[in-house]
Amino acid sequence: MTAPKRKKARANGEGTIYQRQDGRWEAAGYVLAADGTRKRVRVYGATRREAADKLAEKIADSNRGLPVATADSTVGDYLIYWLGSVAVHRLRENTHTRYATCVRLHLIPGLGTKKIARLTAKDVRTFLDRLRTACQCCTQGLDTERKKCCVIGECCQKRLSPLTVTYVHSVLKSALEHAVREDELPRNVARNVKTAAPRPRRFQPLTAAEARQFLDAARADRLHALYELALRTGLRKGELLGLRWEDLDLDGGTASIRRTLQRTNSAGLTALPTKTQSSERRIALPTECLRSLEQHRDRQRQEREAAGTGWKASDYVFTRPDGSPIEGVTVTRHFNTFLRRATLRRIRFHDLRHSAATLLLEQGVELVVIKELLGHAHIGVTATVYAHVRLRLQRDAIDLLGNALRNPAEAVTRPDDDGEPPLCAAPVR
Repeated sequence: MTAPKRKKARANGEGTIYQRQDGRWEAAGYVLAADGTRKRVRVYGATRREAADKLAEKIADSNRGLPVATADSTVGDYLIYWLGSVAVHRLRENTHTRYATCVRLHLIPGLGTKKIARLTAKDVRTFLDRLRTACQCCTQGLDTERKKCCVIGECCQKRLSPLTVTYVHSVLKSALEHAVREDELPRNVARNVKTAAPRPRRFQPLTAAEARQFLDAARADRLHALYELALRTGLRKGELLGLRWEDLDLDGGTASIRRTLQRTNSAGLTALPTKTQSSERRIALPTECLRSLEQHRDRQRQEREAAGTGWKASDYVFTRPDGSPIEGVTVTRHFNTFLRRATLRRIRFHDLRHSAATLLLEQGVELVVIKELLGHAHIGVTATVYAHVRLRLQRDAIDLLGNALRNPAEAVTRPDDDGEPPLCAAPVR
């Protein structure tokens, strides 16, 4: 009689894998935790192979020295793990920096000591309510350093804006959502907390008359072609600064948007992929922009000849007088100076993009065309951000209905809209 075949023993460090009573497979093993110790982690799968693969991935990360979140980790430890091991590979560097600042200043001081497995929706709601009402000078200890605010008994009540509180909430939801995907949490408790939508920011895009005045004043400026391209096409500042001459087809009248120029902590001023996949696009250039770009190219050639050996060849369309790329903050500073000297209304550079979209809407251009021109990922973004229309456009729509319903003998009178500016219906993107 042959002895029953013994099951092959698991290798050291492979962990434990077994089937639960509910039919799912559970795998458990020891990994490096966020606090530097080794703790037991559990993962689940519909099959034995799925659970084993999930555990093997965590053990492999642990063997490479990467901390792995565990069920008994604190919120602070998990957020540090998530930023360093997960978010850093999925976010753009500047976005990751903003997330890290949000975690350091708000999430860790407010929720960092709580166990992530015991975090409740009430904890999150209480934290957000406290964050909404607390004075940030006192919370972050700035009053102690400067000997102001609460230190002298006169609290300045410097609170976070509703938009910032919403941003903190969204960062927490993103982190906990990953914990749910990795089977560390059964549900994302932050999603069960509803926060009031922040009041939309008001912005006043240029009217048609103001846009003509702006273009007339910009003709004498060195960056005339940049300003005109921003107003006539709605390109983002980073997209404009990332344009290279190879991206422009002045004979065909088109421009290919392939990159954005931004400053990052690690690489300094560098070219990055566009904001979204839809932002990488090809647009038609107005005749006026083609003319100003040709003039700009001639001026750049003169600057290159004047610089001689000091010319820094970068092939960017918009550069400094020595040929080096221009930073976004430099454009903003130059733009504000231009508005002041030309005695034009003070607007943000990004409002040129909003002005382009609003003026196109006023001319009856289809929303899908504006969406393609602006490079929005979904038409819903375009419809939400630019849902506002001037009072004149609303009356146009009402008059169309009125023409269908009124008696032909009746006369229709229409009051003037007094040039009332539009209001933004959603946070500006």
